Amino acid sequence: MDNSYLAIQGAPGSGKTYTGKHVIVELLKLGKKIAISSNSHKAINHLLINTVKYCKEEGITGYFACTKDTDETLTELGVDIYKNKDIATHLQPSCVIGTTAWGFARSDLENAFDYLFIDEAGQVSVANLIAMSRSTKNIILMGDQMQLGQPSQGSHPEDSGLSILDYLLDKTPTIPESMGIFLGTTYRMHSAVNRFISDAIYEGKLESALDNDLQCIKVPDGYQGILNKEAGIIPVPVFHEGNTQASEEEVEKIVLLAHQLIGRIFTTKTGVERLIDWSDMLFVAPYNHQVNKLKSALVEQAKVGSVDKFQGQEAPIVFLSMCASNANESARGMKFLFDKNRINVAVSRAQCMAIVVYSPSLLETAASNIEQLEMVNLFCRLVQVVE
Repeated sequence: MDNSYLAIQGAPGSGKTYTGKHVIVELLKLGKKIAISSNSHKAINHLLINTVKYCKEEGITGYFACTKDTDETLTELGVDIYKNKDIATHLQPSCVIGTTAWGFARSDLENAFDYLFIDEAGQVSVANLIAMSRSTKNIILMGDQMQLGQPSQGSHPEDSGLSILDYLLDKTPTIPESMGIFLGTTYRMHSAVNRFISDAIYEGKLESALDNDLQCIKVPDGYQGILNKEAGIIPVPVFHEGNTQASEEEVEKIVLLAHQLIGRIFTTKTGVERLIDWSDMLFVAPYNHQVNKLKSALVEQAKVGSVDKFQGQEAPIVFLSMCASNANESARGMKFLFDKNRINVAVSRAQCMAIVVYSPSLLETAASNIEQLEMVNLFCRLVQVVE
């Protein structure tokens, strides 16, 4: 790279952070000055912490700093923490500095860095990237435009409000080789889960690592219920009417199924067997109303949240509660309920099993244009998976 940029698209579980830290460390060895940015200090410091840990493991020296203390691990690793105005005075060869656009857009940092890494580039706007770009000679964009996009907090002219990956790829699901790198192997999902994600979201280009298929949940002898698979996507229809953003019927079914899974034998990708407990499940819903109902009905240690909360996380089992009886009448509309990126994030948290609880009437949703027809079709594919 020479005064240029590189885009790296990291599908779920494909090792985006792993790849990023290795590239950063190789540049550190060359004495480069490296910047890390994203939409949040948490995302910035996640990549920074992983990089510092890897450097310590490999005995590689460097100077590391950020501008917000989001994790006690930063102090434990010896990462300096100071304000944006102090960055320029601390620059040195083989350094990694993390901050937001507010820091790197400063005039005293013009051409200060050799490389700027943008993590979660699917959530960083074109306008912010342009503001940061003058601080560096080269830009590496890491993210996935097929997962959750940036939160919209204002009105922007033309396409400047788009995320940089949306702007570059213009709705293309996977980045072409001529434009960047697609990390095409997931090290998280069993192939029975990944099959839907790959075909429906990533043009069939996302493969599952062979070891992933060692992950399985043993079905008890004599069991006759709906959870009769060792891995994969299990659709669970639950009849209800009149629900727009919460369903007691789905909560009741989820509680029942979760207890059926507790105590089953889970085999990890390394062949280790252990009993399933509450830490092995994520309970996901599109609406906070349903999230609160699930929290009240499940045990205190259950991990319950919206899709947004769990991006970047994983577990052997994921429950997705669709909540609404009718997509056309659902809160925030069909575009929110059947959003491809949100379904992708929810299902792809699962290492082994994704359980989709839904009203069968969602399959009868009336579409009024091609975009809505594609959304309904995606959901139909999800809950009618054929092994």
